[in-house]
Amino acid sequence: MSTLHSKYIIIGAGLSGLTSANQLQARGIQDFKILESRTHIGGRIYTKEGIDLGATWFQNHHTYMLTVLEQLKLKSFSQFSAGKSILVYNSMAPAHYFESDQNSPAAQRIANGSEALIQALASGAQDKITLNTRVTKITENEDKIHIQTEKTAYTCDKLIVTIPPKLVKNIVFDSELPESLTQVLGKTHTWMSNAIKVGLTFKRPFWREQGLSGTVISQISEVTELYDHSNASENEFRLMGFVNEGLRDLTASDRQERILKYLEKYLGPEIRSYIHYEEKDWAADPNTSNDHLNSVYMSPSYGNPVFQKLYMHGKLVFSGTETATISGGYMDGAIHSGLQAVALLNAK
Repeated sequence: MSTLHSKYIIIGAGLSGLTSANQLQARGIQDFKILESRTHIGGRIYTKEGIDLGATWFQNHHTYMLTVLEQLKLKSFSQFSAGKSILVYNSMAPAHYFESDQNSPAAQRIANGSEALIQALASGAQDKITLNTRVTKITENEDKIHIQTEKTAYTCDKLIVTIPPKLVKNIVFDSELPESLTQVLGKTHTWMSNAIKVGLTFKRPFWREQGLSGTVISQISEVTELYDHSNASENEFRLMGFVNEGLRDLTASDRQERILKYLEKYLGPEIRSYIHYEEKDWAADPNTSNDHLNSVYMSPSYGNPVFQKLYMHGKLVFSGTETATISGGYMDGAIHSGLQAVALLNAK
């Protein structure tokens, strides 16, 4: 088996990994490779049929995100929220209607979907990305790191690992990582790992025509959150939200019927006039989740100090939104961690 060498190797072609790649190129460094286990780039940013089934929103205080969008000349727009929103306290009681303050700062979305950010970041590095490549072993030998995949062997001078911390256990290291690190890796909650997202496309925004925002909130029902997910040009009309985890064990058809029946109750029979229905259960994605899935009901803690250190004698750093000291669990945090990884490795 031949061995390929690059000065830098990045494991993972999600937002963090692609940000690091973009930063290396900004520093004039072209000698790098990105190894991605999925069949596509983007990681937990995944747009299908115009529906953001992964990362979707950002806020005005997410300055790293705003800077990157400006640099890449990508447009954003405010989350639609005009009209009456619905809050379900109790499935046996009437719904509560409320209206959002249209003068308050709204969550933002990326025009053409979150994948537009991924495609823009990767545009100058397509020839450096290898898909369907799962890393199985990492070893250190003098001044090099050796990386074994199911197909090819690689060596590099410096390595950035961007996979979710809990999944690092799936890689064999020739020498044990510090106990302080392995404990944190195993305990750090994987952002998005519990989520089931659903999206529906319609010929017209019937909810808007009824004076509704498309927002339906309930922590006790089949759909815990639902929002208008129409595009920036407002010529493609969608609803998108999060499904109650309790529906995970149902068959796909039974789950879909439960979802439609629930939404029909609050948005009307027009919900069944959809022209496309899409689901994504991130717990079933082996590149995101694992067998030990625990529900998280409070915001998890990210950015542990162990992730701000280098390992394997200064040649290895861990990155990803869970490692970020700023905006952990958001796209902004993934971008910050991608920049920080290159800075920590003292790239020149």
